[in-house]
Amino acid sequence: MADVALSQAAAARIKAVVAGEPPGAGLRVAVEGGGCSGFQYEIAVAPGANADDHVVERDGARLFVDPVSLPFLLGSEVDWVDELIGAAFKVKNPNAKSSCGCGVSFSI
Repeated sequence: MADVALSQAAAARIKAVVAGEPPGAGLRVAVEGGGCSGFQYEIAVAPGANADDHVVERDGARLFVDPVSLPFLLGSEVDWVDELIGAAFKVKNPNAKSSCGCGVSFSI
């Protein structure tokens, strides 16, 4: 199955977000149990990669995925969307069979 991808828009936004952080910082995406559909994404700035992280790099931006979350995210693309209702990182995950109405949680 395909790796985890980072869109050009997400890479640009990550670089902007971590500009004031120490070198090596990036965005961490994890899959956690919870939400109304069973799983939810946790997205946060991280100071660096852990030793066992999968690291995705694009245009100087870094995305970290822990080994437990990686199987849930294979084939996914992390994107940055700026819509009328707000701007946010979004995970386009082909493994998600359904999601809740608000789009925050999903099931596999």
